[in-house]
Parts: sequence; structure tokens; C-alpha cells
Amino acid sequence: MNSAAPARPVALVADAGFYVGPPLARLLATRGFDLALGDPSIGLADEVSELGAAVVAVEGCRDLAAPGSAQRLVDAALERFGRLDSAVAFSGRIVTGRFMRSSVEDFRTVMEGCMVAPYEFMKAVLPPMIEAQQGQVLVITSASAARPTPGAPLYSAARAGATHLVRNVADEVARHRVQVNAVGTNFMDFPEFRRANKVDEPGVLEKLEAMVPLGRLGTMEEFAHFCAPYLDGTSRFTTGQFTSYAGGWS
Repeated sequence: MNSAAPARPVALVADAGFYVGPPLARLLATRGFDLALGDPSIGLADEVSELGAAVVAVEGCRDLAAPGSAQRLVDAALERFGRLDSAVAFSGRIVTGRFMRSSVEDFRTVMEGCMVAPYEFMKAVLPPMIEAQQGQVLVITSASAARPTPGAPLYSAARAGATHLVRNVADEVARHRVQVNAVGTNFMDFPEFRRANKVDEPGVLEKLEAMVPLGRLGTMEEFAHFCAPYLDGTSRFTTGQFTSYAGGWS
């Protein structure tokens, strides 16, 4: 009788040091995943190890638009675990300002972070999943992709492009039983959003919350739980979808 335990599924979290990366890594560890973590926050690798996950950490790959960064993550996961079941990434710096006051350099910066990065990420993670004839990929874009966004037109347009790229890729790889979906956020309580919107200045938070139908900013912990079904194998009949996660704003 073969008493070997079945291999645990493996999830790749491309930036495990920022945004939803740390809480999502913790949640996937509790759901039985081993983890490949890009640039994990201090102590996170030990924390998820204590939750039962085997971990490989890869430093210096936060910029997914940089050639080879995403591939280094995938190579590390395959070398350590021999498989890749799920992968999630988010990218793109929030760039604000009116279109008529923008420069082509602003546009190139937005495109690099919001379009090139998810392109490089999907090109890296999809081949082993296609070979295995199964896998789940989640690309986190922005809810601004779903509607015109005054004050951030370049960012909104680039995010819309990334979202449509995801949907096209999903259609291409669906025959391999690989899922590719996008989730777009806005009004999330994390440092980059707070910086871009000057949330910590007097009265700004109240004005922002008034724009959200639910009347508050979203948290990283609840967003991690929202993302999990796209990655943990519990929902395998969804692909090519974009869902806004913005408190009813879009």
C-alpha cells in the first residue's frame, strides 16, 4: 500500500510584501497550499510555515514588468515543488492628474506598470499550467477599468486594457482547463491609495467615504477572502471574468 501523502497544491503570490499579498498568503496557507512568495514582508515566510505551508521566497522580483522577474518566481516554484496550481499578481502605480496636463512619459509609466507587468506575469505562469491541463490565475487590476475616472484617466485606461487582456487570454487557454480572471479594486485602505488620494489630510477621508455606496474603505483581509475562490480550487467554472471590488462604486 502506498501511504505517501498527496502532494499539496502550490500557489504563487507575486508580491507578498504589499497590498493584499501578505493576508492572501496567510489565507492560502490555512487552505492547504504550499507557497512561492515574491519579496515577502518581514516574518511572513516564517508565519505561513507555522501554518503548515512549505515556502520558497524569491527576492528582487517586485517589478513584474522587468524582464525575467516573473519567470524567476515560476522557476523557483517549479524547482522547489515541481508544480504550480495557482498564481496571483497585482501591479501598477497609481498615477493621477488630468489628461490635458499629462505627458507621454506619464502614459509610458502607466502602461509599463499596468499592461506590461501583467503580460509578463501571464506569459510566465501559464505554460506549466497548460502543460498540467489545470490551473487558476488571478490578475488584480482596478475598478477604474470599469468606468471613466476623472483625475486618473491614463491609469483607468491602462487598467481597462489589462482587464481586456486577461479576458482574451482566458478565452485562449480555457481549452486547457486553465482559468484566468481579473478583479479590480478601488477605495481600498492601503498605503498607496492613501498617498495618491491624500487620505490623511483633514477632511479627505470623509469625502472619499461619501463616494462609496457602502460608506467606508475596504480592508485587505476581506479582499483576500474575496480573491481566494479564484485561487483555491473551490470554484473551477469561472474564467474570463472581471469583477469590481469597490463597495458599490462600479
